[in-house]
Order: sequence, then C-alpha cells, then structure tokens
Amino acid sequence: MKLLYELSGDNQALAEAEIACVGTVTERANGLAVAETPNPDETTRLAETHVVSELLGVCNGTADDLRELMTSLDITAEKPYCCRARKIHPAVVDISQLELEKMMGSLIKGKVSLKNPEIEYRAVFSDGQCWFGRVIHKIDRGSYSERDPKQRAYFHPGVIMPLLARAIVNLTRVKPGELLLDPFCGTGGVILECRMLGVNAVGSDYDEEMLAGCRLNNPGNICIRADATSMPYMDETFHAVAADLPYGQSTSIGADSLEALYRGSLAEIRRVLRKDGRAVIVTHRDIRHIISEFDFELEGFFEQYVHKSLTRRIHVLK
Repeated sequence: MKLLYELSGDNQALAEAEIACVGTVTERANGLAVAETPNPDETTRLAETHVVSELLGVCNGTADDLRELMTSLDITAEKPYCCRARKIHPAVVDISQLELEKMMGSLIKGKVSLKNPEIEYRAVFSDGQCWFGRVIHKIDRGSYSERDPKQRAYFHPGVIMPLLARAIVNLTRVKPGELLLDPFCGTGGVILECRMLGVNAVGSDYDEEMLAGCRLNNPGNICIRADATSMPYMDETFHAVAADLPYGQSTSIGADSLEALYRGSLAEIRRVLRKDGRAVIVTHRDIRHIISEFDFELEGFFEQYVHKSLTRRIHVLK
C-alpha cells in the first residue's frame, strides 16, 4: 500500500531513513514522504513520523487542483468524517486552511463530525503540490514523554531520550522476535524500546553502576558485564546492534583510550553481527573514515544537535 508520512521537523533525513524499517520511500517533499508499505500496522513503531495516511491522490498545490482531484475520486465516507488541511512551507495555495477544509467537506458524501470523527481526510500542501489521503493512524509521540529517563528507577545524566532511542532501534530494521545487542547499554533506554517492540534485546556494559541501573530499569532482561572490545558472544549471534558509544574519558570502559575503544568495539560488533544485519553506532565525533576498516558499508549518516558542546553522529552500518 502506498502511504503518506507526515514527518517530524527535527531531522527530515533521519525521519525518512527510519521509514525503511516498514517500507520503501518513493517520493519526498519538505515535511513528508511517500512509501510503499506492505503492512501499514507496522508503522506504529515509528518515532519520527506524526501522521500516516493511505495516499489517495496527488495534484498541483492549488485549491482548484485539489477540487478536481477530489471530484474525480467521488468519495463516500461510510462513517462520520472530518477534513483537515495542512500547509508546509513552501506552500503556494492561496486560500486559508479553514476555507480548504470547508471545500473538502463539500466534496465528500456522508456525515460530517468535527467533534467525534471516525474518519479523517487530510490534504497536505508542500513544495507546490498537494498530497491527499485518508488517515490510518496518528502516532502518539507524547507517549515517549511518559518514558522520561528522569522518571525511571535509575537515572544518569546524558542518556539518549526515548524518541531517539526508538529511532536508533528502527534504523537497524530489526523485527519483533529477532535479537538485538546494545554493547554500551548504560541505563537501558535502547533495551526498553526493544521490549516495547517485541524485539529480544541483550544489554552489556563494562561500568557496573550503569549495568545495575539497566537491570533496575529493565527487570528480567538479559544484562551482562562485558568489555565491548572482547565480547563473550559467538560469531554472528545478533540480527542487529545499536550502540551509543561513550563520549568522555575511558576510565570506566576498560580501554586505554577512546580511539582504542572505538576500533576494538567496531571489530567485535562486526564479529557478533550477522552478515545480513545492521549496526547503528552513535558517537560524539564523525568516525566514517574508519568504518571500511571493519568490513562495514556506510548506509546512512545523520547529525543531531544537542547543545553547543555536543552533536550526536549517527552511523548506519551494514
């Protein structure tokens, strides 16, 4: 099914890449993407998408063109419905959002309900075009705030927030029932997102305090004390790896230096990862120049600004 994805404005490239865990992007515009998606129900796992709709048609970004498209579709809503229009810069449509929504409603047969609609039709204007669809679901990004790291049994500053942790897991394209490793599990944010997706996750860390915190935050999950440069796992054990590597001094990670830690852990990640698996490596510095040394291909690279002294670099490897 061809679906329309309305994306988070934080990092469009990252949001588009995340969609690959559920479908194949075929079109893109500012703030949105279109993807062939075999199983629409799987899109609820996405973190960087706000709304997912079945794409009904595309036209030039004017009210007249939208009217022509909707007239040709001859829609009858079988349940109470509402219409919503959204303009994403640059949008060329020259009438108001309210006027667009009234026009859309006049072109659909059925009962309108603005308070309790069971169906929502959306027209999204961007880059001189209009994408028209019927909402399948809206992703409750607010639920991620309920998993605020400060509210967990154990908290440590500097952890990755739940939205990014979920996106990192999705970038690996791991499926429910498969096995993911986080060799720098820290307080266990990635492990928690895996559990919510039905992914089997193993967490390990050299820092005993972090490992104890991970166990508190993920009771019953497998958490092992291990040196990431010499892991106790058999070759090609894991379908995926997600790792947020340490940014500071290496006193608690068992390596002589961060450089030694990065190189040693990349070698081990390559060893324990299945040949068809992906690894997502988050660092505070760009390590693209050493990726090929470990028989990895760089599939994606993204940057996320955190504050003036930290920009996270996200490397997707296969």
